[in-house]
Amino acid sequence: MDGLDLSALPLFILVGFGAQMVDGALGMAFGVISNTLLLSLGVPPAAASASVHMVETFTTAASGISHAVHRNVNWKLFLRIAIPGMLGGALGAYVLSNIDGNVAKPFILAYLIAIGLYLLWRSRHYPPKERSPKIVEPLGLAGGFLDAAGGGGWGPVVTSNLLVQGASPRTTIGTVNTAEFFVTSTISATFITHLGWEAFTTATVGLLAGGLIAAPFGAILAKRIEPKLLMLLVGIVLTATSLFGLYRILA
Repeated sequence: MDGLDLSALPLFILVGFGAQMVDGALGMAFGVISNTLLLSLGVPPAAASASVHMVETFTTAASGISHAVHRNVNWKLFLRIAIPGMLGGALGAYVLSNIDGNVAKPFILAYLIAIGLYLLWRSRHYPPKERSPKIVEPLGLAGGFLDAAGGGGWGPVVTSNLLVQGASPRTTIGTVNTAEFFVTSTISATFITHLGWEAFTTATVGLLAGGLIAAPFGAILAKRIEPKLLMLLVGIVLTATSLFGLYRILA
């Protein structure tokens, strides 16, 4: 990571922009797409996750405010997922900051592959019949932990599982995105405590710039492209890139 210079900035800006466009429209995938790229470039798992979550602190703030203004947030559901999510995120960041990155990398990539395959499955079963979700707090806890440990996954884990249980797609995406700001802020603070500011580099700046530029346009994209198609495309890209990364490690 120390070898990166400003010449790499446009690539990270482009990735941040594309990932945030997808995330804003679908309520997921900024973390998993960005983290997959950073891992494929040889960034250590903890530093990659720290960079992604630092960026998401700002992009989720912009997204959360927008959803709140448009009344897309179920505040009761928000409290049920945000508090457990913050606890799980802090634990996941602590665990990832205190283990050997080379040992963790194959498991993290395997986790991202599983998320990608799950998105592919979900694209064939969208949308579900609407009803109130019953399993919420454990989902927030698991989503926060896996998001920190995997560098992404809060949206895919929490949003998808709530939709599977029949929650309203509009309020689910708005609520999960708004709660993500608090979860991501907790994760970032934990990483800073254990890794210091040196974890944030050129990749952080590029992803942040691209993400902030794209943040206002996610809702527009959601109106133009069918969520089912977006979910399918994210699943394909995520699964393919993670499989390639795992192959490079195991080969």
